[in-house]
Amino acid sequence: MSTRKITLLAVYTTIALTIFMIESAIPPLVPIPGVKLGLANIVTLFVIKRHGIRDAALVLFMRVVLASIFAGQIVSFTYSIAGGVLCLLVMGLINFILRGEFLFVTSVFGAIAHNIGQILAAFFVLKMSGIFAYIPFLIISGIITGLFTGLAVFFAEKKIPKLIL
Repeated sequence: MSTRKITLLAVYTTIALTIFMIESAIPPLVPIPGVKLGLANIVTLFVIKRHGIRDAALVLFMRVVLASIFAGQIVSFTYSIAGGVLCLLVMGLINFILRGEFLFVTSVFGAIAHNIGQILAAFFVLKMSGIFAYIPFLIISGIITGLFTGLAVFFAEKKIPKLIL
């Protein structure tokens, strides 16, 4: 991997981490645990669209690790990585199927997958089957936040010039 590409992925990671830290300082919008905008996923989807799933996986992993360290919530690493990896895989698959078009659809499926990944992680950590009662609420929030994230990437992708690596 070239120095230029490493630097570019580091910039993406920094942007995603900054967005995550700012978003974590915002009080919850709804009183349902786990519901948040997920704005750092804008960067993940952008990197999938521009550079592919492998580079997006690197950015995602570094963001989750650094966010867990900086936020002082190492326990949340399990939830974040489970949701993030499932989101990444689903967005990569949908993006491939849709040939990079309809980013809002890709993002909605990714947001729902992220929420399901976190619920599954919580189930395995807490051993509480009642946690699955949150799924309908998290699907609705995933649709809403996924639409926003997808539209943000759609417009960003059009406005940000493509860099030649």
